[in-house]
Amino acid sequence: MLTDLSLRHFRCFDTLACEFAPGMNVFAGANAQGKTSLLEAVCVLARLQSPRTTRLGEALQHGRRGFVVDGRIAGRHLQFYYARERKKLALDSVTQPGTADYLEVARVVWFGNADIDLIRGGAELRRRFLDFLGSQVNARYRQTLRACERALRSRNHLLKAPRLNWREIAAFDGPLIEHGTALTDARARLLADLQPHAAAGQRAMSTPSGATEDLRLHYLKGSGEDFPAALAAGRETDARLRQTGTGPHRDDIELLLDGRPSRFASEGQQRSMAIALKLGQARLLEARWSAPPLLLLDDIFGELDLARRNALLGHLPAQAQQLITTTHIEWLAGITPGRVHRVDHGRVSLMDGAGGPGWAVT
Repeated sequence: MLTDLSLRHFRCFDTLACEFAPGMNVFAGANAQGKTSLLEAVCVLARLQSPRTTRLGEALQHGRRGFVVDGRIAGRHLQFYYARERKKLALDSVTQPGTADYLEVARVVWFGNADIDLIRGGAELRRRFLDFLGSQVNARYRQTLRACERALRSRNHLLKAPRLNWREIAAFDGPLIEHGTALTDARARLLADLQPHAAAGQRAMSTPSGATEDLRLHYLKGSGEDFPAALAAGRETDARLRQTGTGPHRDDIELLLDGRPSRFASEGQQRSMAIALKLGQARLLEARWSAPPLLLLDDIFGELDLARRNALLGHLPAQAQQLITTTHIEWLAGITPGRVHRVDHGRVSLMDGAGGPGWAVT
């Protein structure tokens, strides 16, 4: 559970201090007031990653050199300072030489309207989804991913040289094959573990429409079945394109709904599939760690009818803390959240009477 959060120079927030309740925490306000940035900051605090960008420098408040996110999760004090020239982590006020112990504190699942791009978009988004989950399931996953990325960057750097030196390039074939094979094996196991949870999420989301849809996930290796052979066979193409054309950076996930590729699904079905992936993520993390992850739901209820909203809420891990942003609170009728906050121009305040005895939305 997240109990408090402090920010400095993070996106629209010059400073912010906020406390959280168990269960459901709702942040209501008009668009462009800072709701999504607040949830993004929680994700950065917990996982040192943003769900909105691969470059944390984009979260810097304009004109500032660095930002600070600070908070307590599961009784541990987390602090992260980011500047383009350096980063600093502290766990329980002790500076950390690396990320390993820090990242063991909290698990997070992000839900957002852009999740539909997991179904419609390119393979890079699906790989990022899988890697974000994998790094929370197993600490070695992140190490393997980073080692593979370093080998790939080095090989691609040499492929862009004015004159190719294949002896130098081949020096990185071994590390790329070693770490790439370990990564594809880890991804394949992870997807197999995710499959039943995602399928259950799809059934839950499709039941309100009277259907019982079957979601299947298939792992597509970008390195083929024989990575060393594929890498050797692609040498001429790599030289022409000046980049490595085969490997785990080309992996993808094929999604089938009732046996048909996801591109044939309706928009409503595709949105349900995206939610099912995130529900599967939450359930897998809960099963792996015997505790639910922190759930960050960014303004997704406006895209769902009442039945699907209830299906989503009903399938979330029961004891999970939820941070939910919304532009309106009418959908809260009949629900008693822990706290409801108003977000207005980067300021967060507790709504009068929200969450108190007898409180209700009319």
